[in-house]
Amino acid sequence: MKSLQHFLLPFVAISILLFPIALNATSLAPVDNTGVQVQPMQQNGMTYLSGGIGEDEARAIEQAQGYNLHMTFAIGPENKYVPDVEVTVQNASGQTLLTLSDAGPLVYVQLPPGKYNVVATRNGEARRDTAEVGSGAARKLVFHWNSDE
Repeated sequence: MKSLQHFLLPFVAISILLFPIALNATSLAPVDNTGVQVQPMQQNGMTYLSGGIGEDEARAIEQAQGYNLHMTFAIGPENKYVPDVEVTVQNASGQTLLTLSDAGPLVYVQLPPGKYNVVATRNGEARRDTAEVGSGAARKLVFHWNSDE
């Protein structure tokens, strides 16, 4: 009798191979730029994108290159994107590099390599996380609130 591990191994291998393709298929779809309002912005020498309202705008941000910190803001059990978040990004020594209001639901930032503290606040309720970014893959942070209140 074969073990459960031997039984599940083909399914796990197939899932690993197919899941990334399915996950990236929508983000690689063409973007209709007529409805996209997102433009790179700068603050204190930091370049960032903020937006993602609508499918085309979200895909435009997701396809942007050169941003090593990707933040997503969502609420509720259905993980609905929300755009009304205050964001503060500080370096390891506590210096504020970026302060955004009414940001999101996606915010991509281009930061020098290092460790950063991020505070995302919505309706007075703060969420905190740290991110270490370098020259490799982008660091992804998801900030979630339980409800729309």
